[in-house]
Amino acid sequence: FFFLPFSPAMIRAVIIVNNHGKARLVKFYYDTPEDQQQQLVRDCYLAVSRRVERVCNFLEGVGIWGHETKIIYRHYATLYFMFIVDHTESELGILDMIQVFVECLDKCFQKCELDLIFHVDQVHYILDEIIMGGMVLETSIPEILQAIEGMKQQETGRPPLS
Repeated sequence: FFFLPFSPAMIRAVIIVNNHGKARLVKFYYDTPEDQQQQLVRDCYLAVSRRVERVCNFLEGVGIWGHETKIIYRHYATLYFMFIVDHTESELGILDMIQVFVECLDKCFQKCELDLIFHVDQVHYILDEIIMGGMVLETSIPEILQAIEGMKQQETGRPPLS
């Protein structure tokens, strides 16, 4: 039995796994021991991967997450994008946010699972532009892409485009 000391954050975790259950991005918005994180990732993957494509994209009260949480997910090609949120969060709002995150990833990378592995720092930066501390910061794709471009310019030392 796990004790999960949830913070008041609306979004509790973001998990991306491939079709084989290998985690490609795991970000928890509260302190969780590594072994519990691995168990939670497995539970989420098993819960969503067993569902048929025609059903809705959210589950309530899965496994040790408890009845106060929902898993809201989308399956794109070989990846499951799962957001674990508290029960008050809007399912459609989170599905839209997943779409925004995926579109930003598509514009920054070559739509390949390997990009999540080899550019993990950039993927985390994109996610941090959208969510910080479990709260939604930005959902405008142009604003997010502008911030990412600014980060790239800072890394290369080029002056920003005006």
